[in-house]
Amino acid sequence: MLRYFRPCLGAISFFLLPAGFPTQAPDAVTAPLREVHADGEKLLNEAQVIAITGLVTGAQIGRNDLQTGADRLVQSGLFAKVSYNFQTKYAGILVTYHVQEAPRVPVYFDNIPWFLDSELGNAIRNKFPFFDGTLPEAGAVVDQASEAVKDLLSTRGLQVTLAHTVIANPSGEGNVQEIMVEGAALQIAKLEFGDPSLAASKAVQQHLSEILGKPYSRVTIDLFLSEAVRPIYLQQGFLRPKLGPPEVRLTGDPHSKLPSQIPVYVPIASGAVYRWKDIHWTGNTLVSEFTLDGLLGIKPGEIADGMQIEAGWDRAREEYAHRGYLEAKLDALPAYDDQAHTVSYSVSIQEGPQFHFGKMVLTGISPAAARKLYAAWPIGGTVGEAANAPRTGLRRVTGPL
Repeated sequence: MLRYFRPCLGAISFFLLPAGFPTQAPDAVTAPLREVHADGEKLLNEAQVIAITGLVTGAQIGRNDLQTGADRLVQSGLFAKVSYNFQTKYAGILVTYHVQEAPRVPVYFDNIPWFLDSELGNAIRNKFPFFDGTLPEAGAVVDQASEAVKDLLSTRGLQVTLAHTVIANPSGEGNVQEIMVEGAALQIAKLEFGDPSLAASKAVQQHLSEILGKPYSRVTIDLFLSEAVRPIYLQQGFLRPKLGPPEVRLTGDPHSKLPSQIPVYVPIASGAVYRWKDIHWTGNTLVSEFTLDGLLGIKPGEIADGMQIEAGWDRAREEYAHRGYLEAKLDALPAYDDQAHTVSYSVSIQEGPQFHFGKMVLTGISPAAARKLYAAWPIGGTVGEAANAPRTGLRRVTGPL
Protein backbone atom coordinates (compact mmCIF):
# COMPACT_ATOMS: atom_id res chain seq x y z
CA MET A 1 0.00 0.00 0.00
CA LEU A 2 1.33 3.43 -0.91
CA ARG A 3 0.11 6.74 0.48
CA TYR A 4 1.20 10.31 -0.20
CA PHE A 5 1.18 13.42 1.93
CA ARG A 6 2.07 17.00 1.04
CA PRO A 7 2.58 19.64 3.75
CA CYS A 8 0.55 22.25 1.87
CA LEU A 9 -2.51 20.01 1.47
CA GLY A 10 -4.89 18.42 3.91
CA ALA A 11 -4.13 14.75 4.46
CA ILE A 12 -7.14 12.90 3.08
CA SER A 13 -6.33 9.34 2.19
CA PHE A 14 -7.76 5.86 1.86
CA PHE A 15 -6.26 2.93 3.69
CA LEU A 16 -6.16 -0.34 1.78
CA LEU A 17 -5.37 -3.49 3.70
CA PRO A 18 -2.92 -6.00 2.30
CA ALA A 19 -3.76 -9.65 2.42
CA GLY A 20 -3.43 -11.09 5.91
CA PHE A 21 -4.08 -7.84 7.83
CA PRO A 22 -7.15 -8.10 10.11
CA THR A 23 -10.18 -6.14 8.96
CA GLN A 24 -11.70 -5.09 12.30
CA ALA A 25 -12.03 -1.47 13.38
CA PRO A 26 -8.63 0.33 13.31
CA ASP A 27 -8.55 1.08 17.04
CA ALA A 28 -9.24 -2.55 17.92
CA VAL A 29 -6.62 -4.16 15.67
CA THR A 30 -2.95 -4.15 16.59
CA ALA A 31 0.09 -6.14 15.60
CA PRO A 32 3.76 -5.97 16.60
CA LEU A 33 5.95 -3.63 14.58
CA ARG A 34 8.73 -5.88 13.30
CA GLU A 35 10.67 -3.40 11.15
CA VAL A 36 10.52 0.28 10.27
CA HIS A 37 12.65 1.82 7.53
CA ALA A 38 13.04 5.13 5.72
CA ASP A 39 14.54 6.12 2.39
CA GLY A 40 15.00 9.29 0.35
CA GLU A 41 16.65 11.25 3.16
CA LYS A 42 19.72 13.35 2.35
CA LEU A 43 20.72 15.62 5.24
CA LEU A 44 19.14 13.35 7.82
CA ASN A 45 19.94 9.70 8.32
CA GLU A 46 17.46 6.84 8.48
CA ALA A 47 17.52 6.59 12.27
CA GLN A 48 16.69 10.29 12.61
CA VAL A 49 13.74 10.00 10.24
CA ILE A 50 12.42 6.97 12.13
CA ALA A 51 12.79 8.79 15.45
CA ILE A 52 10.52 11.58 14.21
CA THR A 53 7.76 9.08 13.40
CA GLY A 54 7.68 8.05 17.05
CA LEU A 55 7.38 4.38 16.09
CA VAL A 56 9.31 1.83 18.13
CA THR A 57 10.16 -1.65 16.91
CA GLY A 58 8.39 -4.31 18.96
CA ALA A 59 5.49 -2.08 19.98
CA GLN A 60 1.92 -3.08 19.26
CA ILE A 61 0.59 -0.74 16.58
CA GLY A 62 -2.54 -0.28 14.55
CA ARG A 63 -3.37 1.36 11.28
CA ASN A 64 -3.73 4.78 12.89
CA ASP A 65 -0.21 4.56 14.28
CA LEU A 66 1.24 4.26 10.78
CA GLN A 67 -0.78 7.30 9.74
CA THR A 68 0.33 9.20 12.82
CA GLY A 69 3.96 8.46 12.02
CA ALA A 70 3.54 9.94 8.54
CA ASP A 71 1.70 12.95 9.96
CA ARG A 72 4.56 13.63 12.37
CA LEU A 73 7.04 13.64 9.51
CA VAL A 74 4.93 16.13 7.56
CA GLN A 75 4.19 18.33 10.56
CA SER A 76 7.89 18.55 11.45
CA GLY A 77 8.42 20.76 8.40
CA LEU A 78 11.53 18.81 7.44
CA PHE A 79 9.87 16.99 4.55
CA ALA A 80 8.21 18.29 1.41
CA LYS A 81 6.70 14.91 0.60
CA VAL A 82 6.01 11.78 2.61
CA SER A 83 4.62 8.43 1.57
CA TYR A 84 4.79 4.96 3.05
CA ASN A 85 4.00 1.36 2.31
CA PHE A 86 3.70 -1.57 4.68
CA GLN A 87 3.17 -5.29 4.69
CA THR A 88 2.35 -7.97 7.23
CA LYS A 89 5.00 -10.60 7.62
CA TYR A 90 5.99 -13.02 10.36
CA ALA A 91 2.83 -12.09 12.31
CA GLY A 92 3.92 -8.48 12.42
CA ILE A 93 4.14 -5.27 10.41
CA LEU A 94 7.01 -4.00 8.25
CA VAL A 95 6.73 -0.34 7.19
CA THR A 96 8.91 1.87 5.00
CA TYR A 97 8.55 5.65 4.88
CA HIS A 98 9.60 7.37 1.65
CA VAL A 99 10.55 11.00 2.19
CA GLN A 100 11.66 14.02 0.22
CA GLU A 101 13.34 16.61 2.39
CA ALA A 102 12.11 20.20 2.35
CA PRO A 103 14.48 23.10 1.65
CA ARG A 104 16.12 24.69 4.67
CA VAL A 105 17.30 28.22 5.37
CA PRO A 106 19.97 29.50 7.77
CA VAL A 107 18.93 30.40 11.31
CA TYR A 108 19.28 34.09 12.13
CA PHE A 109 19.32 35.07 15.81
CA ASP A 110 18.17 38.68 15.82
CA ASN A 111 17.99 40.41 19.22
CA ILE A 112 19.32 37.79 21.63
CA PRO A 113 22.59 39.34 22.91
CA TRP A 114 22.74 37.36 26.16
CA PHE A 115 24.36 34.36 24.44
CA LEU A 116 26.76 33.74 21.59
CA ASP A 117 25.40 32.28 18.37
CA SER A 118 27.34 29.10 19.08
CA GLU A 119 25.62 28.74 22.46
CA LEU A 120 22.19 29.31 20.93
CA GLY A 121 22.98 26.80 18.21
CA ASN A 122 24.11 24.23 20.76
CA ALA A 123 20.82 24.63 22.62
CA ILE A 124 18.98 23.66 19.45
CA ARG A 125 21.47 20.89 18.71
CA ASN A 126 20.90 19.36 22.14
CA LYS A 127 17.28 18.91 21.14
CA PHE A 128 17.92 18.05 17.50
CA PRO A 129 21.35 16.41 16.93
CA PHE A 130 20.89 16.87 13.17
CA PHE A 131 20.82 20.68 13.50
CA ASP A 132 23.46 22.15 11.16
CA GLY A 133 22.61 25.83 11.42
CA THR A 134 19.60 25.56 9.13
CA LEU A 135 15.89 24.96 9.68
CA PRO A 136 12.87 24.51 7.43
CA GLU A 137 10.73 27.56 6.78
CA ALA A 138 7.87 26.24 8.93
CA GLY A 139 6.82 23.28 11.03
CA ALA A 140 7.06 21.75 14.48
CA VAL A 141 10.86 21.58 14.32
CA VAL A 142 11.05 25.38 14.04
CA ASP A 143 8.67 25.80 16.97
CA GLN A 144 10.67 23.37 19.09
CA ALA A 145 13.96 25.03 18.12
CA SER A 146 12.57 28.33 19.40
CA GLU A 147 11.52 26.59 22.60
CA ALA A 148 15.06 25.28 23.04
CA VAL A 149 16.39 28.84 22.78
CA LYS A 150 13.73 30.04 25.22
CA ASP A 151 14.76 27.35 27.70
CA LEU A 152 18.37 28.49 27.46
CA LEU A 153 17.35 32.10 28.11
CA SER A 154 15.43 31.00 31.19
CA THR A 155 18.70 29.77 32.73
CA ARG A 156 19.64 33.46 33.04
CA GLY A 157 16.28 34.29 34.57
CA LEU A 158 14.95 35.72 31.31
CA GLN A 159 11.25 35.08 30.86
CA VAL A 160 10.65 36.19 27.28
CA THR A 161 8.38 35.45 24.37
CA LEU A 162 10.11 34.30 21.18
CA ALA A 163 8.83 34.59 17.65
CA HIS A 164 10.17 33.21 14.40
CA THR A 165 9.55 34.23 10.83
CA VAL A 166 11.18 33.86 7.43
CA ILE A 167 12.72 37.10 6.14
CA ALA A 168 15.04 38.13 3.33
CA ASN A 169 18.66 37.75 4.39
CA PRO A 170 19.67 41.29 5.48
CA SER A 171 23.35 40.60 4.83
CA GLY A 172 23.28 38.29 1.81
CA GLU A 173 21.15 36.36 -0.61
CA GLY A 174 18.15 34.13 -0.06
CA ASN A 175 16.03 33.89 3.07
CA VAL A 176 16.76 33.20 6.72
CA GLN A 177 14.72 31.86 9.64
CA GLU A 178 14.73 34.77 12.08
CA ILE A 179 14.33 33.97 15.78
CA MET A 180 13.69 37.07 17.86
CA VAL A 181 12.57 38.23 21.29
CA GLU A 182 9.24 40.03 21.20
CA GLY A 183 9.10 43.36 22.99
CA ALA A 184 12.80 43.52 23.84
CA ALA A 185 13.75 46.88 25.41
CA LEU A 186 17.51 46.86 24.82
CA GLN A 187 18.81 49.81 22.79
CA ILE A 188 21.97 50.42 20.77
CA ALA A 189 24.19 52.80 22.77
CA LYS A 190 27.08 52.95 20.30
CA LEU A 191 28.47 51.14 17.29
CA GLU A 192 32.20 50.47 17.02
CA PHE A 193 33.96 48.99 14.00
CA GLY A 194 36.95 46.72 13.66
CA ASP A 195 38.24 49.12 10.99
CA PRO A 196 39.12 52.45 12.70
CA SER A 197 39.04 54.30 9.35
CA LEU A 198 35.25 54.10 9.33
CA ALA A 199 35.14 56.52 12.25
CA ALA A 200 36.39 59.21 9.86
CA SER A 201 33.91 58.36 7.11
CA LYS A 202 31.31 61.10 6.71
CA ALA A 203 28.94 58.70 4.97
CA VAL A 204 29.06 56.27 7.87
CA GLN A 205 28.76 58.92 10.56
CA GLN A 206 25.86 60.53 8.72
CA HIS A 207 23.86 57.30 8.84
CA LEU A 208 24.85 56.25 12.37
CA SER A 209 22.13 58.46 13.81
CA GLU A 210 19.59 56.22 12.09
CA ILE A 211 20.37 53.30 14.42
CA LEU A 212 21.88 54.75 17.62
CA GLY A 213 19.30 54.75 20.39
CA LYS A 214 17.11 52.36 18.42
CA PRO A 215 16.10 48.88 19.70
CA TYR A 216 18.94 46.40 19.43
CA SER A 217 18.40 44.30 16.32
CA ARG A 218 20.85 42.49 14.12
CA VAL A 219 18.51 43.04 11.19
CA THR A 220 18.82 46.80 11.68
CA ILE A 221 22.60 46.62 12.07
CA ASP A 222 23.14 44.26 9.13
CA LEU A 223 21.01 46.43 6.84
CA PHE A 224 23.09 49.42 7.94
CA LEU A 225 26.29 47.53 7.16
CA SER A 226 24.97 46.44 3.78
CA GLU A 227 23.68 49.84 2.69
CA ALA A 228 26.09 52.30 4.33
CA VAL A 229 29.35 50.43 4.98
CA ARG A 230 29.76 47.75 2.31
CA PRO A 231 29.69 50.26 -0.61
CA ILE A 232 32.72 52.02 0.89
CA TYR A 233 34.77 48.85 0.55
CA LEU A 234 33.38 47.86 -2.83
CA GLN A 235 34.36 51.22 -4.34
CA GLN A 236 37.97 50.61 -3.29
CA GLY A 237 38.13 47.15 -4.85
CA PHE A 238 37.53 45.21 -1.63
CA LEU A 239 35.02 42.92 -3.33
CA ARG A 240 34.71 40.37 -0.55
CA PRO A 241 34.74 42.21 2.76
CA LYS A 242 33.47 40.38 5.82
CA LEU A 243 31.32 42.64 7.95
CA GLY A 244 30.18 41.29 11.30
CA PRO A 245 28.37 39.54 12.75
CA PRO A 246 27.67 42.22 15.36
CA GLU A 247 28.84 41.45 18.89
CA VAL A 248 27.79 42.80 22.27
CA ARG A 249 30.96 43.14 24.35
CA LEU A 250 30.41 43.78 28.05
CA THR A 251 32.72 43.55 31.04
CA GLY A 252 31.82 42.23 34.46
CA ASP A 253 29.65 39.31 35.52
CA PRO A 254 28.21 37.69 32.37
CA HIS A 255 25.23 36.50 34.41
CA SER A 256 24.26 39.98 35.59
CA LYS A 257 21.40 41.85 34.00
CA LEU A 258 22.28 43.73 30.81
CA PRO A 259 22.01 47.51 30.85
CA SER A 260 19.14 49.01 28.87
CA GLN A 261 21.62 50.50 26.38
CA ILE A 262 24.36 48.26 25.08
CA PRO A 263 27.51 48.85 23.01
CA VAL A 264 27.83 46.91 19.76
CA TYR A 265 31.11 45.96 18.11
CA VAL A 266 31.29 44.99 14.43
CA PRO A 267 34.39 42.97 13.42
CA ILE A 268 35.54 43.81 9.91
CA ALA A 269 37.95 42.04 7.59
CA SER A 270 38.31 44.03 4.38
CA GLY A 271 40.15 41.31 2.49
CA ALA A 272 42.23 41.93 -0.63
CA VAL A 273 41.93 44.67 -3.24
CA TYR A 274 41.02 43.15 -6.60
CA ARG A 275 41.88 44.42 -10.05
CA TRP A 276 39.88 43.89 -13.20
CA LYS A 277 41.06 41.09 -15.47
CA ASP A 278 38.46 40.46 -18.17
CA ILE A 279 34.85 39.64 -18.94
CA HIS A 280 33.18 37.10 -21.21
CA TRP A 281 29.65 37.62 -22.56
CA THR A 282 27.40 34.87 -23.86
CA GLY A 283 23.86 34.95 -25.23
CA ASN A 284 24.12 38.50 -26.57
CA THR A 285 22.90 38.53 -30.18
CA LEU A 286 21.55 42.10 -30.25
CA VAL A 287 24.21 44.06 -28.41
CA SER A 288 27.88 43.60 -29.26
CA GLU A 289 30.56 42.75 -26.73
CA PHE A 290 32.25 46.03 -27.61
CA THR A 291 29.14 47.96 -26.60
CA LEU A 292 28.64 45.94 -23.44
CA ASP A 293 32.29 46.37 -22.43
CA GLY A 294 31.89 50.11 -22.93
CA LEU A 295 28.81 50.18 -20.74
CA LEU A 296 30.80 48.53 -17.98
CA GLY A 297 33.58 51.09 -18.30
CA ILE A 298 36.39 49.19 -16.57
CA LYS A 299 39.70 48.39 -18.22
CA PRO A 300 42.02 45.46 -17.45
CA GLY A 301 44.39 46.26 -14.61
CA GLU A 302 42.17 48.91 -13.06
CA ILE A 303 40.83 48.67 -9.52
CA ALA A 304 37.67 46.58 -9.67
CA ASP A 305 35.19 49.10 -8.28
CA GLY A 306 32.31 46.93 -7.08
CA MET A 307 29.79 49.75 -7.25
CA GLN A 308 30.85 50.58 -10.80
CA ILE A 309 30.46 46.91 -11.73
CA GLU A 310 26.90 46.85 -10.36
CA ALA A 311 26.12 50.08 -12.20
CA GLY A 312 27.48 48.48 -15.38
CA TRP A 313 25.02 45.60 -15.11
CA ASP A 314 22.22 48.16 -14.72
CA ARG A 315 23.37 50.05 -17.82
CA ALA A 316 23.45 46.81 -19.81
CA ARG A 317 19.86 46.05 -18.77
CA GLU A 318 18.84 49.59 -19.72
CA GLU A 319 20.45 49.16 -23.14
CA TYR A 320 18.28 46.13 -23.78
CA ALA A 321 15.22 47.91 -22.38
CA HIS A 322 15.88 50.83 -24.72
CA ARG A 323 15.61 48.35 -27.59
CA GLY A 324 12.34 46.97 -26.24
CA TYR A 325 13.75 43.90 -24.50
CA LEU A 326 12.19 44.62 -21.14
CA GLU A 327 12.69 41.13 -19.71
CA ALA A 328 16.38 40.73 -20.55
CA LYS A 329 18.23 38.99 -17.74
CA LEU A 330 21.92 39.06 -16.86
CA ASP A 331 23.56 36.33 -14.80
CA ALA A 332 27.01 37.56 -13.77
CA LEU A 333 29.36 34.97 -12.28
CA PRO A 334 32.65 36.25 -10.82
CA ALA A 335 35.88 34.24 -10.77
CA TYR A 336 38.43 35.41 -8.21
CA ASP A 337 42.16 34.78 -8.53
CA ASP A 338 43.31 34.98 -4.92
CA GLN A 339 46.97 34.71 -5.92
CA ALA A 340 47.02 37.55 -8.45
CA HIS A 341 44.14 39.40 -6.71
CA THR A 342 42.22 39.79 -9.95
CA VAL A 343 38.60 39.18 -10.86
CA SER A 344 37.01 38.15 -14.14
CA TYR A 345 33.36 37.72 -14.98
CA SER A 346 31.33 35.36 -17.12
CA VAL A 347 28.01 36.98 -17.98
CA SER A 348 25.16 34.99 -19.49
CA ILE A 349 22.39 37.02 -21.10
CA GLN A 350 18.83 35.90 -21.76
CA GLU A 351 17.50 38.57 -24.09
CA GLY A 352 13.87 37.47 -24.04
CA PRO A 353 11.11 38.81 -26.33
CA GLN A 354 10.95 42.30 -27.80
CA PHE A 355 8.05 44.46 -26.68
CA HIS A 356 6.31 47.09 -28.79
CA PHE A 357 4.36 50.02 -27.48
CA GLY A 358 0.63 49.37 -27.65
CA LYS A 359 -1.48 52.13 -26.21
CA MET A 360 -1.59 54.46 -23.26
CA VAL A 361 -4.70 55.09 -21.18
CA LEU A 362 -4.76 58.21 -19.02
CA THR A 363 -7.22 58.69 -16.17
CA GLY A 364 -7.71 61.36 -13.56
CA ILE A 365 -6.65 64.34 -15.71
CA SER A 366 -8.50 66.78 -17.92
CA PRO A 367 -8.95 66.14 -21.67
CA ALA A 368 -6.65 69.10 -22.41
CA ALA A 369 -3.92 67.70 -20.19
CA ALA A 370 -4.36 64.29 -21.78
CA ARG A 371 -3.96 65.75 -25.29
CA LYS A 372 -0.81 67.56 -24.18
CA LEU A 373 0.68 64.39 -22.76
CA TYR A 374 -0.25 62.32 -25.82
CA ALA A 375 1.38 64.93 -28.07
CA ALA A 376 4.58 64.79 -26.06
CA TRP A 377 4.80 60.99 -26.13
CA PRO A 378 7.82 60.03 -28.26
CA ILE A 379 6.56 56.86 -29.92
CA GLY A 380 3.57 56.18 -32.08
CA GLY A 381 2.83 52.56 -31.34
CA THR A 382 5.27 50.47 -33.35
CA VAL A 383 8.72 51.29 -32.00
CA GLY A 384 10.18 48.90 -29.44
CA GLU A 385 11.52 51.59 -27.09
CA ALA A 386 8.76 50.98 -24.59
CA ALA A 387 11.06 51.23 -21.60
CA ASN A 388 12.28 54.75 -22.30
CA ALA A 389 8.93 56.04 -23.48
CA PRO A 390 7.58 57.13 -20.10
CA ARG A 391 10.79 58.88 -19.03
CA THR A 392 11.43 60.59 -22.36
CA GLY A 393 7.82 61.56 -22.85
CA LEU A 394 7.41 63.06 -19.41
CA ARG A 395 10.59 65.08 -19.78
CA ARG A 396 9.10 66.69 -22.88
CA VAL A 397 6.05 67.83 -20.94
CA THR A 398 7.05 71.18 -19.46
CA GLY A 399 4.94 73.34 -17.22
CA PRO A 400 1.71 72.40 -15.51
CA LEU A 401 -0.73 70.06 -17.20
